[in-house]
Amino acid sequence: MARQVRVRAQPRQNWLDLTPEPALEPALPIIDPHHHLWDRPGNRYMLEELLEDTGTHNVRQTVFVECSSMYRADGPEELRVVGETEFVQGVAAKSASGQYGNSRMCTGIVSSADLLLGDRVASVLEAHQAASPQRFRGIRHRAAWAEPPVVGRRTPGPEHLLLDSEFRRGYAHLRTHGLTFEGWLYHTHIADLADLAGTFPDTTIILNHLGGPIGIGPYAGRQDEVFDVWRSALTELAKHENVVAKVGGIQMVVNGYGWHEQERPPSSDDLLEANRRWYEHTIEAFGPGRCMFESNFPVDKLSCSYVVLWNQFKKLTRGYSSDERAAMFHDTAQRVYRLTQL
Repeated sequence: MARQVRVRAQPRQNWLDLTPEPALEPALPIIDPHHHLWDRPGNRYMLEELLEDTGTHNVRQTVFVECSSMYRADGPEELRVVGETEFVQGVAAKSASGQYGNSRMCTGIVSSADLLLGDRVASVLEAHQAASPQRFRGIRHRAAWAEPPVVGRRTPGPEHLLLDSEFRRGYAHLRTHGLTFEGWLYHTHIADLADLAGTFPDTTIILNHLGGPIGIGPYAGRQDEVFDVWRSALTELAKHENVVAKVGGIQMVVNGYGWHEQERPPSSDDLLEANRRWYEHTIEAFGPGRCMFESNFPVDKLSCSYVVLWNQFKKLTRGYSSDERAAMFHDTAQRVYRLTQL
């Protein structure tokens, strides 16, 4: 049986400090389109921690993505997820006050809704929009399904969630409300996302974490094989013009690098050597105008520091034009999430 992976509850800052790097090109404007916030026992990542991480690079704005944080404790079950939007709206308002610096955190909010509710999901979407009319941008209904012990738990719902007829009935309401969809799944199900994109060409899909290449459990030690399968599926997905890609988010335990088990965290050169082919194929397939770099913090913080993570992206793109770099670091995210120019 494959080994069950156990993850530390919180990144060790003293361990991350063992690989110090100055921020490269500190003036380059960045929008970080994917991070989380939570306050859990022994594991806190709130506005203060986010500001501490982002402060070394020129992060102008960020987009919060759902993480089951601060749901309502009572009320109708399907509406409890709206508590997350209410919570992040408050964090965004704090940042917008200017008392925490010039950066604006959570100018875009992506929350959760159970699209398996079908037509009944409309009231949930409306409640999210009412909770944050100026920042709420879309929904993530996780579809990262895999058999244990690959990730330790099965994602609720059917294996091929994105093909489910009731899910799609709920999904159709995203278009009605002008909302985007975050595609978080593993590489084994990228074809399902492509089918969804083709069926609903008027709804923008944002591919999360490069389509989730698995590197643990039965996939451990098979990275070249996984890469070939992933590359073919991603190439087909990129043919759908309504799909854009977040480039990053593969420093998680499920990706199999095992950075968190090493004596020292990786440098930006280490990360780039390990990740380059995944990044370069994604950018080639989608084009810079449909790509945006992401941090996935604090999840990826288990493996590396924020400075190191963004330094690898800057090194990766040294051969690209200034317009192409601006797209991937800032402009694509601003356009897709309809953020105000700062």
